[in-house]
Formats: sequence, C-alpha cells, structure tokens
Amino acid sequence: MRWFRAARGASTKNATRSSIPIGAERDPKRTVIFSDAVIAIAVTLLVLEIQPPKDTEHLLRGLIDLWPSYVAYALTFLLIGQVWVNHHVMFDHIRSADRMLLLLNTLLLMVIAFLPFASSLLARAFESGHGKQTALIFYGATYVLAAVLFNVIWEYARHGRRLLTSTTDNDTALAISRRFRPAPFWVVVGTALGALHPVVGLAVVIAFIPFYWLPIKGEVASIQRTREQSPGVP
Repeated sequence: MRWFRAARGASTKNATRSSIPIGAERDPKRTVIFSDAVIAIAVTLLVLEIQPPKDTEHLLRGLIDLWPSYVAYALTFLLIGQVWVNHHVMFDHIRSADRMLLLLNTLLLMVIAFLPFASSLLARAFESGHGKQTALIFYGATYVLAAVLFNVIWEYARHGRRLLTSTTDNDTALAISRRFRPAPFWVVVGTALGALHPVVGLAVVIAFIPFYWLPIKGEVASIQRTREQSPGVP
C-alpha cells in the first residue's frame, strides 16, 4: 500500500505540474490588442487583392466578371470576422498569457495574415476556370490550420484550468470547447468535397459561417449567472 500511495502522489504531482503555465504570466490585454491589429490589417488587405478591370470600354462586363473576387472577399472577410469574434470570446475567459500561449497565438495570427493570399488565389482560379480544385484545397487547408491552432490555444489554456479566470466554471469551458472542436473537421469535409466538385465544397465552407456566428449557449448561461450573483452589474 505504501508504494501505491507513493505512486499516486507522484502522478498527482505530475498532473499538477502539467497544468502549471510555462514562463511568466502576463496580462492578456496586450495580446488581444495586437491580435486585433493583425486581424484588422488582414481584412483590409483582402480588398486590395481585387484588381479593377483594365478594359474601361466594357467596364460593366469587366465588373461582372470579377464575381469570384467578390465571393472570395466576402467569404474570407466573414471567416476572419468569425475568428475575431471567437478570439474575444476565448480571451474573455483567459486571465493571463504565458510564453506558450503567446507562441500559439502568434502562429494563429501568422496563418490569418496569410488568408488574403489564399483568398486571392481562390478568386483567380475561379475567374480563369483553371486550378479550381487546387485553389480550394489550398484555401481550405489554410483555414483548417487556423481552426486547429484556435482549438489548441483554448485547450492549452483550459487544461488543468491553468490560465482560465476564476469566474469561468467547468461547464462554460466545456461549452466553448464543444463549439470550437467541430471547426477543423467541418472545413476538412468542405475541402475534401471541393477536390471533387469546387462549388459543392465552397457551399459547405460557406455554411460554416452562420453556425459560428451563433452565441454559445453555455457561455451565455454563465454570463447570466454572473449577473444574477452581482446585482450591480448592468
């Protein structure tokens, strides 16, 4: 029994160590501000990728022919907007940022900053009619990577409650995880279908947008409970 208690104590100690943040903890406000700036630049770059028609004699026709650029612009803007909204949702429940969290967030921002290029590639492929499958797979793979990193950031902060706020209960954290987890698989399905039929794959990715703009029920319930416990909070 003595060796069993010792082994149990060692495993508990290791579990506690695994939940300890890596490096010094910092206020996450600067992380959020920097992330907002990168995301703002990324969505601004999207419109710069739309090149006006060179033939002004047939300007209307030229503008109509740019429809793939408009679709890619709107799709990517809304997808990046989703990242921005849910990034705020995530960091509302993160009390501090350690070095690992900062690294993971930097990798996420690197992928987001790459999305305007992937969007431009997608638009040009549909405009020319060539390489549509390749462009959609490339676009989807870029967003899958962003979705995976998003989940990794949240699960890292959530594991052992190492970086969560004291007001974020386990039910709320689990509700957020359940909302974030399907994202990579959803985009993978859309990308795989896009390899067979680009329009179908694009439609699946587009269907991803309204779902992730919906509020997270568990998080809303947590906010309501907090307000009920603090009558002075509006």
